[in-house]
Amino acid sequence: MHPDTRAYNQAQEPGDRKICDLLAKEIDRNLPDADNRVWHAHPVWFFDDNPVVGYKILKHCVRLLFWSGQSFQSEGLSVEGSFKAAEKRYTSVTDVDEAQLAAWLAEARDIQWDYRNLVRRKGKLVRLK
Repeated sequence: MHPDTRAYNQAQEPGDRKICDLLAKEIDRNLPDADNRVWHAHPVWFFDDNPVVGYKILKHCVRLLFWSGQSFQSEGLSVEGSFKAAEKRYTSVTDVDEAQLAAWLAEARDIQWDYRNLVRRKGKLVRLK
């Protein structure tokens, strides 16, 4: 885990910290070759500078976001925004289904839209994988 991600997690309230620590551990375990850093103030994992998955503390939950999640076949994610992102929100560490999370992370490796060049392409997303 990147030191900035660890610091982000440690700064959270105890219940949220448990969720963040579990998510970071599982993301690192399932995507060991992804680069992790704090980006726009929250932890994100990247392949070739393209954001894949991250999480953020919201007012009453921890939001797990998959940038290409709307293209996944696995159930359980909700549409987020107007591009291809999808999310899952957690209020307790017991809400995290590790098998479901592993399935989403496997799809995140195989299904990626090019967010890195979104501005250069004037808002047009292109599928990388």
